[in-house]
Amino acid sequence: MERIAVTGATGGVGGRVARRLADAGVAQRLVVRDPARAPDLDNADVVVARYADAEAMRRALDGIETLFFVSAAEAADRLEQHKTAVDAASSADVRRIVYVSFLGAAPQATFTLARQHWATEEHIRASGVRFTFLRDSLYSDFLPLMVGADRMIRGPAGDGAASVVARDDIADVAVAVLLDDGGHDGTTYDVTGPQALTMAEMAEELSRAVGQPIRYVNETLEEAYASRASYGAPDWEVEGWVTSYAAIAAGELATVSDTVRRVAGHEATSLAEQLRRYPDSYQHLR
Repeated sequence: MERIAVTGATGGVGGRVARRLADAGVAQRLVVRDPARAPDLDNADVVVARYADAEAMRRALDGIETLFFVSAAEAADRLEQHKTAVDAASSADVRRIVYVSFLGAAPQATFTLARQHWATEEHIRASGVRFTFLRDSLYSDFLPLMVGADRMIRGPAGDGAASVVARDDIADVAVAVLLDDGGHDGTTYDVTGPQALTMAEMAEELSRAVGQPIRYVNETLEEAYASRASYGAPDWEVEGWVTSYAAIAAGELATVSDTVRRVAGHEATSLAEQLRRYPDSYQHLR
């Protein structure tokens, strides 16, 4: 099998994918920004390139047929970074891109960053490269980090629900797609957990795991923007934070798919099971 390029190998999704591919004996090229943080894996070489650096990306992808493309860190120019990386892949004659997108990606999505994912998908389509899009729901792994010092989760999600998904499951789906050259071409997969939960229900699951009460406090949009004003973050970032909750309220993250079972071959991980597997993720709440 050809060498697969994996971006984001120092992160939560890309790192999981890289380790699984190494366990399967697949040759890899890990495209990273900081080589000191790259995992030490068998049959993997490490190259340094940033998405915004077209020439470095083209060199990094030279001789690569399949690219696992994890979205860039949130930034004002993230969409331009994505487009530069896709163009570099095309010029390097990459044949296939498996892109980590977001559930409900659309030009008018409530969650502003989901619009960037849609635009990235469209740019990949226009490149003529074979593609598979993995539209992941919110990561269940991140939920403990959404709890404030007052043991509250605050946001304008209302009674909406989200089908939060474990990054382990995302990695399993991605690897199954990467190892099947051609079997998933042109497909867009919604990658979700086994059920859609309201923020109040997620808080209840966290409470059971932590052994301490955790509550969800619904905010209005105005309250949400005001409560985050003191963070000193740029407007586009605050808007992304707030609209991620608003997308839940709008029902845009409630889709539940069977992708994990059909593609990865096992049932999707529930939030309760995720918390049981990773107790260290919420130790700071005890």
